[in-house]
Amino acid sequence: MTDEILAMLDADEYPALYGYLAAQLDDAGGAEPDGPYDMALRLLALDRPKPLPPYVIELIEALLLRAVDAGDADAMNTLGAQYYDGSRGFEQSYRKAAYYYTLAVEHGSRQARENLGYVYYYGRLGAPDYERAFHLFAPGAFEGRPVSLYKIGDMYRNGYYVPKNEQEAFCIYMRCLETMTPETEPFAAGPVYLRLGRMFLDGTGADRDAKTALLCFQKAEIHLYDMVLGGHAMYKKSLRAAVEGQSKARAELLHSLDDALS
Repeated sequence: MTDEILAMLDADEYPALYGYLAAQLDDAGGAEPDGPYDMALRLLALDRPKPLPPYVIELIEALLLRAVDAGDADAMNTLGAQYYDGSRGFEQSYRKAAYYYTLAVEHGSRQARENLGYVYYYGRLGAPDYERAFHLFAPGAFEGRPVSLYKIGDMYRNGYYVPKNEQEAFCIYMRCLETMTPETEPFAAGPVYLRLGRMFLDGTGADRDAKTALLCFQKAEIHLYDMVLGGHAMYKKSLRAAVEGQSKARAELLHSLDDALS
């Protein structure tokens, strides 16, 4: 199947994909070919952010399903994530995403438990189920997983399932920053800084501080830009909010400056 795909693939448009698939077929290189899951991950990462040709999508699905059939929880979660995001040419299906996330949770995947929390938090299968989402996020939050932690913060900020407590939400977001590592920063820092920017700007859960809000929105923009560029199109709305938040913070700072100089 790989050689057929290679024959159809435009080497100029997809140079990284073409080179990788050619290397997988090259027995003379002496390297051990990647297994189904590793190969699927490599294909998903190459030539971003271009949409993948349908026949490459089919290959990735087939590779992931082969790993799923072998009981690989990471493959179950990864396949669920492709259906959830619907990026790069994958079908978007929350039903399929929930199915594979649930399967991965049953096989012990912590990441899938967190991802399944998103399904219920945002009501991807119908009405939001905040109780179920809370109990999916809570174990990860106790483990210090930043995404689970800031989603618990969201629940306190909005009063979803738990009593509304903006001060508690603020403390949780700050805790996310304190415990963030270089490994978790690329996918957690942007959303957390965005939330803190809003709280400082509005004075919810923290003292009103437009200067700190501006700084938070700027940091959020940088991280969210990288997330969107890396293929996470769902964060475009958050990226726009970070940019708009800067304008609001600057306007408030200029207004304060005018008042001080008048």
